[in-house]
Amino acid sequence: MVKKIGVAVATSVGLGAIIGAGIFVLSGTAIALAGVYSLLAFLLVGIVAVFIALQLGELGSMMPKLKGASYSYVYEAFGSQLGFITGILMYFSFATAISAVALGFGSYASSFFGYPSSDSVPFAIGLIFVLSILNIIGIKKAAKADFGLVMVKLGILFLFVIFAFILAFSGHTGFNLGYFATAASKGSITAIFAASVAIFFAYSGFQSISTFTSDVEGGANKAAKAILYSVVISIIVYFLVAVALMTLAPAAKFTINADPLAFALGYAKAPGYIKSIVDIGAMIATTSATLAMILTSSRVLYQVGKDKLLPKPARKYDRSRDVAVNGVIVSAVIGVVMLFAGNIYTIAAISNFGLLFSYLLTAFALIHFRRIRKVGSFRTPFYPYIPIISIVAIMAFMLGMPKEALLIGVMLIISLIIIYYAIIEIDEKRPVKEKLFS
Repeated sequence: MVKKIGVAVATSVGLGAIIGAGIFVLSGTAIALAGVYSLLAFLLVGIVAVFIALQLGELGSMMPKLKGASYSYVYEAFGSQLGFITGILMYFSFATAISAVALGFGSYASSFFGYPSSDSVPFAIGLIFVLSILNIIGIKKAAKADFGLVMVKLGILFLFVIFAFILAFSGHTGFNLGYFATAASKGSITAIFAASVAIFFAYSGFQSISTFTSDVEGGANKAAKAILYSVVISIIVYFLVAVALMTLAPAAKFTINADPLAFALGYAKAPGYIKSIVDIGAMIATTSATLAMILTSSRVLYQVGKDKLLPKPARKYDRSRDVAVNGVIVSAVIGVVMLFAGNIYTIAAISNFGLLFSYLLTAFALIHFRRIRKVGSFRTPFYPYIPIISIVAIMAFMLGMPKEALLIGVMLIISLIIIYYAIIEIDEKRPVKEKLFS
């Protein structure tokens, strides 16, 4: 009998994906976009993430053996067309996220070893290769490794917060309340939503738990709690670190880059040993996040293939090691290619569209299953208000996305619709007919 993963380990997988992708990589971008108002964005997105986590928890308790997270729930609720579009968009988002987080690792590794930031890509490629091998070894070993990484990472993050406050309030940095000063334009709804879009990417990792619900000890109900725990802990950590960043450097000095903690410590002229500890912590964090993203993306691709919406090679699954081998390989290749797509914000924006789209349809899927009275062991509280609020918030976030990301997302959807119906015509199959009105 295969040993199950405990709630603590499952929570750590979600934390590994969330915290590594956000605080160490995109927190500076959020501050650059909205200044001190980024704190409001962190809380706003965190609340929406909690709402989505609750819905994923309920859907996972209804269908614990599914490994495709939001894709699987949409496929079961609405059929192959929306399932195919959601699955590919979601997979591409997670595979692209591998690049964003690995690029963060490369930036901190370059800082630690004294190389220029332009040398970050080789470090990122090496990380993707090593972690792909670890994922191929199997989920149990990967999850255990992730648990250890997360425990170390959380400790270093709290040390960073303590160091920041000590440096600031001891007079070492010359800190004053002016560090939080923010131009009025950055307090606009547009700026806050722009920061929220970047931050939303940072919270995305909790969905990784939904891809192995059946492996969690105690069943789907415990997996749902692990999802919720990972989000709530992340909100607390995010807020503390964002405040610490702006005690080390003025909000107006932050720019779009992949190593904001290193920048803040450098600006504050922090002692070298502090910067080295944080660089190591950042490398641990981004390693943990990349590990979780590879795991999640490979399982989504496998599930889409298992539902026969992709060619047979996508269905390859090594049950003895509990790993989608081809999915890991394809995800690693996409992750490496997307390293050359642009800066960290561009990559994150491209990734975000598919995530937001999948979360939007996840809320509709829950409403569908509640309507047909399908019951799970975990129930979303305050139904139907939480799904409705989620739908409105996600649509607002999508409108706040950069135009380039929206254009790419819309083009992807149109392309997937064309591909879907082209395949149906080639195979001479009949599309499913649904009557919208009686």
